[in-house]
Amino acid sequence: MSIINVFPRTVLAGSLLLLSQLALAQEQQDHTMYQQQTETDHSQMQHDMPSMDHSSMQQMAAPISPQASALKDQDSLQDQDELSHTNHSQHQHVQAESLLSGTNHQTHDHRAEHGAQIYAITILDNKWLLNEEGKGTLKSEFETRIGTDENKLFIKAHLDKHESQMAEYEVKTLYSRMISDFWDAQIGTRYRVEKVELDQHRKDTEEKLDAVIGLHGLAPYFFETDAYLYAGADQYSGFSLETERDLLLSQKLILKPYLDLDLVFSDDSKYAKKTGLSNMTAGLETRYEISKKVMPYIDIAYEYSKGNDATPWQTESDSEKGWLYGAGIRFKF
Repeated sequence: MSIINVFPRTVLAGSLLLLSQLALAQEQQDHTMYQQQTETDHSQMQHDMPSMDHSSMQQMAAPISPQASALKDQDSLQDQDELSHTNHSQHQHVQAESLLSGTNHQTHDHRAEHGAQIYAITILDNKWLLNEEGKGTLKSEFETRIGTDENKLFIKAHLDKHESQMAEYEVKTLYSRMISDFWDAQIGTRYRVEKVELDQHRKDTEEKLDAVIGLHGLAPYFFETDAYLYAGADQYSGFSLETERDLLLSQKLILKPYLDLDLVFSDDSKYAKKTGLSNMTAGLETRYEISKKVMPYIDIAYEYSKGNDATPWQTESDSEKGWLYGAGIRFKF
């Protein structure tokens, strides 16, 4: 009876002891496997990162001290301040350039920009005219100008050769200064030579030098105009006006009405002209432009001349007037 009662307890105790031993063995085996796996992973990590040294790992793993953090923040703020200062300086430079550009744009003078090129133009004009009596006159004009739009030098020469008479000519040398978009002020001298026939056997030549001041430009309604005042020896003073306008019938066929007149205010020379309207020519030219360099034309005009004044060296002459007609050719280069 006692053995039967003790046997179950002995079996139960043995079973518990056996289970505890099995559990302990399993735990030891799991711990051993975990250690082996950990060592394997650590070895693989060292093999994959061979370039990372120990000091770098320590630096990465080391905590940042408060002093280092403060210095790092201070350096960052200084870099931001320098960057802001640089951007501000660049912005001020851009603003200054923009302001300067705006100022230059407001005060920009296109004449100074487009008027700096030097150019030269020369015009040679020859025409032969007949009056109502059939007497011919050769009129030749030469003009050259050189300079810029603002400053130019003009040389103008004019020659009149009446049939069976000696030639008379004048030469003007003028400095031209641009004073507006359409006008130049001019100043210079005029040299003129007059051939005088006293009788069939006596002839005389008179040379005169006059000061000149005037205007050259484009009048309203596109009339190209030259207006000059003259002053010279023997109390001479006078005025001349030349004006003309082109009327296009086509690109090559052009009509040009023109007006030339001379006034004498005073003249005490040996062979003086009468005061007042001394000479006037109004005409109409019809030209055909073969090119911009060669332009033949026909001309018809009405001319008036007041004549010479009475002096100790000459007798008074009457006025003359009448129609002139003829042809000519003009070269421009």
